Amino acid sequence: MPNDRDRREPPEPISSHADGVSGDLVKLMPRDLVFVMRFMGESQHRLQNHFQDFIRAELAAGGVTTKTHPMIHLFIESHAILLRDFVFSGVSLTRQFRVDEIERLTGDTTSMIRVDIWDQLKSHIETAEKQFQSQASTLPKLLSAFEKPPQPLKSEK
Repeated sequence: MPNDRDRREPPEPISSHADGVSGDLVKLMPRDLVFVMRFMGESQHRLQNHFQDFIRAELAAGGVTTKTHPMIHLFIESHAILLRDFVFSGVSLTRQFRVDEIERLTGDTTSMIRVDIWDQLKSHIETAEKQFQSQASTLPKLLSAFEKPPQPLKSEK
């Protein structure tokens, strides 16, 4: 049962060993961390425009235009984004690099990439824990949906 002291002081992060968890993840990096390329900026814009033009032409060939469907631009834009993301995701997944390859490519002989990643992991773990703790007061209401239903009263015979 919480006491008054527990209510006044913010609780410690449950994982006060964020260093340890981060360290474990860094040890697993050679096997589990993959760097994936990502297209950004004008490349995204150009591919999206290509797909908007493509979709517009395909729809027009089927008789669907802005004259027959005044709001079709919303459909065109959302589907162009989906197609763009599909293409970029597919390309990115076929071009993955492991941490040792990135270190070799960048000439990182001191493993500074791993240190930077460890530091970011630790910081984000702590931030995630604090965010969860800040919402802890709303948990009882949310968790009530998971409670065991009350037992029906036995009717007397």
